[in-house]
This record gives sequence, C-alpha cells and structure tokens, in this order.
Amino acid sequence: MHDFKIIFLLIFMVTGCSMPTKSLKTVPSVDINSFMGDWYVIAHIPAFIEKNAYNAIESYKLNDDGTIQTTFTFNEAAVDGEKKQYNPKGFVVKGTDNAEWGMQFIWPIKAQYKIVYVDEGYKNTIVARDALDYVWLMSRSKSLPHEDIVKFTAMIEAMGYNIDNLRMVPQQ
Repeated sequence: MHDFKIIFLLIFMVTGCSMPTKSLKTVPSVDINSFMGDWYVIAHIPAFIEKNAYNAIESYKLNDDGTIQTTFTFNEAAVDGEKKQYNPKGFVVKGTDNAEWGMQFIWPIKAQYKIVYVDEGYKNTIVARDALDYVWLMSRSKSLPHEDIVKFTAMIEAMGYNIDNLRMVPQQ
C-alpha cells in the first residue's frame, strides 16, 4: 500500500498540479445534503486508478465536521472483476457554496473537484477539473437514455475536454 501512495503522489504531482489552462465555472450552489448518497459513474475521462473500472459507484456522506466521507468502489477490468475500494475525504472549498471540493487521497494533497453541472432534482451531475485531465458524468441511475448521453457529452466537450478520451463505464 505504501508503494501505491508513492506512485499516486508522483503521478498526481506531474498531472494534478499542472497549471490549468482555464477556470471552469461551477454551478452557483450545491445543496450539500441533496448531493450526498450514491452516484453511478456513467462516463469519465478516468484517473489511472479507474481506467478499467466497471460498476463504478461514488458515494458521499456528510460528516459532522463538514467533511465528506467518500467511498469509491468498482470492479477491475470486468463486471465480475476484483472489487476495488478507495476512501478519499472531501473538503468543501470556502466561498464556493459547496460547488468546489478538495478531494484528499493522501495527506496533505487535495485534488480539485468542481461540480460544473447538477440538475434540479440531483439526479445527474458532471464533476470536472480546470486542468481538463479528468471528468466524471454521474447519475443516480445505472444508465441514461442515449439522448442524455449525447447532451452531456456535448456539455463536456464545450468545457474544452477531448471527448475522444471519454470512456463509458459499464454498469451491471
């Protein structure tokens, strides 16, 4: 596990600390309690740990101290592949009305996590980064209608992402 942390830290320092080319606009505000719970990862430009993820679910729980307990689970490389779980901690960035978080896998580094889209019913969301390196389309449902995938893909592309790198995450 120690080797994993060192590798992640080195990769994060190379990719995660790159100077952003633009500042993505977040949603005006996020009702933090409505955002809590399970989100199925529908599509993503993945971080290295999730590039072969199947059945990916990001789950959030608000802690009493205002931090966000996060559980990211998925099967590696197949719907019945080895179960993986990661537990980063989320920290709401002050002054963002809950729309930007720092996601901490390893102390003291907090990766940027910007909620750039969430629908009124908190059923679908897009989380992005200014570096345009990773993005996540997530839903409360395991699948979305094709027209929604097209709409959200266009939104992601309009932010500046190369959608050729967008991967649909198989959900069973």
